[in-house]
Amino acid sequence: MRLEINLIKKTDKELRFEVKGESSTLLNLLQKNLLEDEDVEIAGWTIPHRLIGSPIFYVKTKGNKNPVEAIIKASKMIEENVEEFKKRLEKAFKEYEKR
Repeated sequence: MRLEINLIKKTDKELRFEVKGESSTLLNLLQKNLLEDEDVEIAGWTIPHRLIGSPIFYVKTKGNKNPVEAIIKASKMIEENVEEFKKRLEKAFKEYEKR
């Protein structure tokens, strides 16, 4: 995956960045995990122009946590979920092979 992130705006409560080289898969996952955080007020993304634009991701916190901390926390949750999925998938493969 060739991913490039360009920061557009950063304040104590808001963060906006462009994500080049990524489509909806990772961004939807990040959005979902951010919205599960009670300190996050808004999280979402858009593509300004489908033919020529890259996704713009936006997160706004309630002020108890800065948006960078929220994104790092959400990213760690994604990583943990992927690792758990991998373990369960490997276990299922091994059980299937025993049949």
